[in-house]
Amino acid sequence: MVGESLPPTFGQRLVPELCLLLAAACGLGSLSLLVLTPSHYGTPAALALAAAAFIGYALRTEARLGRRRFVLHFSTETFRLERLSWAPSATRTETVPFDDVTAVEVVQRPSGHYAIVVVWKAGPPDKRQERRAAVVEHVRPSEAETLHRVWRMLHNAFGLKASAPEAG
Repeated sequence: MVGESLPPTFGQRLVPELCLLLAAACGLGSLSLLVLTPSHYGTPAALALAAAAFIGYALRTEARLGRRRFVLHFSTETFRLERLSWAPSATRTETVPFDDVTAVEVVQRPSGHYAIVVVWKAGPPDKRQERRAAVVEHVRPSEAETLHRVWRMLHNAFGLKASAPEAG
């Protein structure tokens, strides 16, 4: 079974690039002012801080725009999670055995939308850490029945036993 998120819109993809352009302009302006007026440090420092802030915002926005895809391999009993970044063919993949999955949760976001989050234990046996990943995101409250069906299907696929989620 394969699940995949929708790609971001063209406008959403431009925001990180615009921030990086602004960061480059601020950095260039800062360097130029340092060369032209070496005795004044206030404005170049402010521009350098603005450049760093733009870069940070671009990286954060870029991470939020990354597409997600998950695959359930029933024959090997593994869950493969792929996070597709904004760059073409840049993929981060993680494979998790079904037995390592500890929970499938329905989470309500501050926007009022819902998400399905898979929780698993990762790492060496002596230092296992809990990891989480949203596999379904931006589910409207009006889609609660479908959300519950997908939750139940994932929950059963991983062989978990618990009560139904509290959704909408």
